Amino acid sequence: MFSIAALVPSPPILVPELCGRSVTAGGAPDDPTTLLRAAALDAAATLAARAERWTVVGVGEHDRNFAATARGTFRGFGAEVLVGLGPSGPADGRADAQLPLPVLIAGWLREQVAPGISVCARLLAADTAPAQCARTGAALRTELDADPVPHAVLVVADGAATLSIDSPGYLDERARPVQDALDTALRTGARTALADLDPTLCDQLRLEGRAAYQALGGLFAADPADPLVRTLYQGAPYGVGYDVSLWQPGAQEGERR
Repeated sequence: MFSIAALVPSPPILVPELCGRSVTAGGAPDDPTTLLRAAALDAAATLAARAERWTVVGVGEHDRNFAATARGTFRGFGAEVLVGLGPSGPADGRADAQLPLPVLIAGWLREQVAPGISVCARLLAADTAPAQCARTGAALRTELDADPVPHAVLVVADGAATLSIDSPGYLDERARPVQDALDTALRTGARTALADLDPTLCDQLRLEGRAAYQALGGLFAADPADPLVRTLYQGAPYGVGYDVSLWQPGAQEGERR
């Protein structure tokens, strides 16, 4: 049974070793990276408290599925940090140096908060049409609801990467209103607004999480009301839109006042 979803971004700076720190060293309490990392760990810990089975949804070059046996390394991002989607650990030396970043981030979060659980991951191709993204989310919901065991979904997705001159994609004046609208939709769980994200414009603005956001909307499509959302972090400290939030099904018709 589907229980809860969490949304986190995928910047490698979530991993302290990639910033020259240990996991326990952390950083200044008001440092944007420290705040973002704490929110992501909080979201993952909440998932772990609610479900021992997770499905990760992210975006990649192609549609791909990853089993709990997947192992990877952040070597390409500056440090030999090994992670896995399952509890057996990556010490067998078969870490995939090309494992996509959303899968690596999911593996790192899993190992920090719930190293004993198993996770599978599904990446949608970046150019997947909005309707297909929604169908993917809806099909996942049906699949999870058919199992009596509690399941959680971890969506790994980033907003526009063109929000400032320091952004990875430099500044695009069109990005701010699009990101503001996306931020509102993510804070309120507005399924229709997520479905209306334009793939062409999102591609131009390097809003690379578009397909995953629309799959998240599809995950809740069958519910009578928009999901209940608790936002843990929202901002763009490095010129990229980041959101960390927890999503649960809204009140059923008979539960509304």
